Amino acid sequence: MTDQTPQVRLERAKDASRATAALTSDDKVRVLEAIAVALVRDAARIIEANGRDIARGREDGIGDSLIDRLRLDEKRVAALASAVREVAALPDPVGRVIGGHRMPNGVSLEQVRVPFGVVGAIYEARPNVTVDIAALALRSGNAVVLRGGSAARDSNTVLVEIMRGAVESAGLTAEAIQTVDDFGRDGAKALMHGRGFIDVLVPRGSAGLIETVVTESTVPVIETGAGNVHIFLDETAPDNWARDIVVNAKVQRPSVCNAVETVLVHRQAAPRLIPLVASALQSEGVAIHGDDMVAGLMSNVIPATEEDWETEYLSLDIAIKVVDTLDEALDHIRRYSTGHTESIVTTDARSVERFLAEVDSAVVMANTSTRFTDGGEFGFGAEVGISTQKLHARGPMGLAELTSTKWLARGSGQIRG
Repeated sequence: MTDQTPQVRLERAKDASRATAALTSDDKVRVLEAIAVALVRDAARIIEANGRDIARGREDGIGDSLIDRLRLDEKRVAALASAVREVAALPDPVGRVIGGHRMPNGVSLEQVRVPFGVVGAIYEARPNVTVDIAALALRSGNAVVLRGGSAARDSNTVLVEIMRGAVESAGLTAEAIQTVDDFGRDGAKALMHGRGFIDVLVPRGSAGLIETVVTESTVPVIETGAGNVHIFLDETAPDNWARDIVVNAKVQRPSVCNAVETVLVHRQAAPRLIPLVASALQSEGVAIHGDDMVAGLMSNVIPATEEDWETEYLSLDIAIKVVDTLDEALDHIRRYSTGHTESIVTTDARSVERFLAEVDSAVVMANTSTRFTDGGEFGFGAEVGISTQKLHARGPMGLAELTSTKWLARGSGQIRG
């Protein structure tokens, strides 16, 4: 890919979108299988390139959470290939009839799903997203333009080369997968200003990156938000549920957006639950940022400030606050939540239903870990991202969220009087 301007690549993606839209479901499966095979076959090459990115990242001091997101080893490459195959196995959304009726004059109307055309993505330090979004875009009949950021430069270059070669070997033009990484900020700017070429743009990354894309783009954007995620331990929360859910939600993978960042504990349960939950967290290396009551029940607690309630740590840190009532917990979540995921732990059915009804986040849970907010866990295969907006797509985004609709009208000579 030696084109001299990002505009050329956007134009080629637009041209290629006609070919991707014409693919049958079987064609798409064949293309994705070729990608999966190529990823496994060239795993050593991918890991070698990723090693260069990690070494550069450590030199630049990008932090452990980003290093974790950046890392690709043999297991993760195999998981990428598996995710591509899972996407291939999903029902094709294109052509699905989602509504319709017959007009009084006899004209038959159908509303069907169709590809957007060209999907753009801007993201940071996540080489897995390079594969996930390409697979989802192709399965939904779209071409794709990727901007993966400098941290994963070498990994993304190799992944795009491998995927372009794979789709071409399966009979689809390689131009259906484009990258503008080598143009740096000019590439990102071209995506954000690509009216007429980019049909929808999805940002994934830091709050700063997402805010920049949302405010500067002249193309439609599906906003994926930061994850200041909450778990509320109600007064009836069972000991083992409270401990296991919070530890899993924080520790299993702290660098991702569905990891819990703040735990709210009902005052009546605080003496019982805080020592249990906080000790389990500390044994996993988690630093506790707590209010005065938390500090009174546990040692080695960092005094919490207003900033802690606002922070998406993405690390082995957690904020814990004692609240008097469910209403106070709901008020806290309304004030500080980013609208991603919240969970309640309780055996009180009324509290469950109030929490599920009154919390206004993309995903609201009861008695389970927030780590389940994920396209793969929801059965969507790989995910485009987790949308925290309320238009078109909300929550984990899969194939259907990469389609639009159009109306088909079939008549027999009718004219409007």
